[in-house]
Amino acid sequence: MAGEEREMKFLLLTVSRWLLALFFVGAGLAHFLRPEYYLTMIPSWIPFPHIMNYTSGFFEMLFGALVLPAKTRKLAGWGLILLLVAVFPANIYLALHPEIFPGIQPWMAWARLPFQAVFIFWVWRAAIYRPAGSV
Repeated sequence: MAGEEREMKFLLLTVSRWLLALFFVGAGLAHFLRPEYYLTMIPSWIPFPHIMNYTSGFFEMLFGALVLPAKTRKLAGWGLILLLVAVFPANIYLALHPEIFPGIQPWMAWARLPFQAVFIFWVWRAAIYRPAGSV
């Protein structure tokens, strides 16, 4: 039974990593396909908004892809966590100024904020955390 349980954990962790990679590569690509959406979220006090948008999109794609190979997984995980922390001010800005996105209700903008912690936990669990004897 222990072998089956180990295989199931490995399968779930592998699926989680692939979903994580697809999520971040897709989110990063969106920075290039729909830059106006992200530019609106960038607070005015952040310099060079176009460069910041494309830089964060590039690193989302890079670190998202690097979650898959075991050799780069931990580095990619820390990179994604740092990126999630770095873009958090844009999410706060959106919550404080929901009028910049007419299609988003104010409560939705506030509800987005806790998801940063969920994403950080997901990255940590899928890419960094390794208990003794784990897969």
